[in-house]
Amino acid sequence: MSSIAQLIAQQPVDWSLQQEFYKRVDIYELEIEKIYMDSWLFIGHDSEIPNIGDYFVYNLLSESVIVVRGKDDQIHAYMNVCRHRGSRICLEDRGNMKRFTCPYHAWTYNLDGSLMIAKELENGIKKEGLGLHKCQIAVVEGLILLNFSDQPASLDGLKNELSEPMKMFGFKDLKIADHKNYPIDANWKLAVENYNECYHCAPSHPEYSQSHTQKLADEKEYDQAQHKMLDSLTVCGMKNIEISAEYTEQIAGQEQYAYWRYALFDGYVTGSKNGKPIAPLIGDIKKFNAGASDISIGPVSFFLAYCDHVVGYVFTPTAQDKCQCDVYWMVHGDAIEGKDYDLENLTWLWDVTTKADERIVVNNQKGINSRKYQPGPFTKKESTEKRFIRWYLALLQDQQLKKRKRITHIDEHLQAL
Repeated sequence: MSSIAQLIAQQPVDWSLQQEFYKRVDIYELEIEKIYMDSWLFIGHDSEIPNIGDYFVYNLLSESVIVVRGKDDQIHAYMNVCRHRGSRICLEDRGNMKRFTCPYHAWTYNLDGSLMIAKELENGIKKEGLGLHKCQIAVVEGLILLNFSDQPASLDGLKNELSEPMKMFGFKDLKIADHKNYPIDANWKLAVENYNECYHCAPSHPEYSQSHTQKLADEKEYDQAQHKMLDSLTVCGMKNIEISAEYTEQIAGQEQYAYWRYALFDGYVTGSKNGKPIAPLIGDIKKFNAGASDISIGPVSFFLAYCDHVVGYVFTPTAQDKCQCDVYWMVHGDAIEGKDYDLENLTWLWDVTTKADERIVVNNQKGINSRKYQPGPFTKKESTEKRFIRWYLALLQDQQLKKRKRITHIDEHLQAL
């Protein structure tokens, strides 16, 4: 079996990944540690827990986290692991608690994570050192971001550069109208790769392609639609902003992020079945602009912002050959279902598109499982996927170099003994 370093060296540039990258358990375990345990992940919106004691539980693989609004009115995150013998504490997905009590031996914790009650502690053991383990949590314009690392990448660049576009869409004043989970029987990278390119949009997504110019292969036609959309931004109360600090353009020490806007076809002002508005305008937007904005936060959390709603996408693994896509539909916080928006109309486009993507990605995995699978070349319309793959390989390569340095250091130490 080839080493990971050998696989990286053998990987053709700007071609799809070799089969081993999708099937090797050792590679998958490395991805979990260096990507999912070390990246900022979108897990919800602060409007979900507006009151002191409101909480929800976020689960990723073997990890479980309690996300709660504390008595200081701030959002905190704690590992859902009792400090006594490790039992899960919160067994319900969400609710409101004055304190958290473990169902096993009734150890009880305050909303700040400190241990409140632990009966019959012996040998002078102090409760002060037995509080719940904290997780890194951040709220950026209402979005709740979680990081499992003790030394996470900085969010300063993201907060600074994405502040203007996120305020333009009023992210802080949104609420989650619906949230759906889509299981996918495929490696997580295939789902992310698929999201990052629109080469497949025209043949695979007729619903999306009837309204979004991303599917166009004719550059002149695309540019004309783009100029028309951009020319109307100012009158709509919007600005022309483009930011790229993701994947190969990630700034050292900073979490990655990006923002750009593209046009919808004539007759469409939002992502609806008939092109007409489906919810009240959001943020600072004064009138509908025929476009959609792509926003990324970290390597696996994405948002598509229309003038009247925002759709959030997060891809996470559930096993080496399985993953899931969580989709969030967000509208203005004051919007009332049944009056200001219809939930079926709101969710239609990205529900049907995500279900189609699930079938696409599963079929992709089945083909990759074949003994005859070989990598193929990316096209011009797969430029973001190219950058994702380059970033991914560079990340793995960096870990292999660090591993070799550690082994060399150990060998030198042993020789000196």
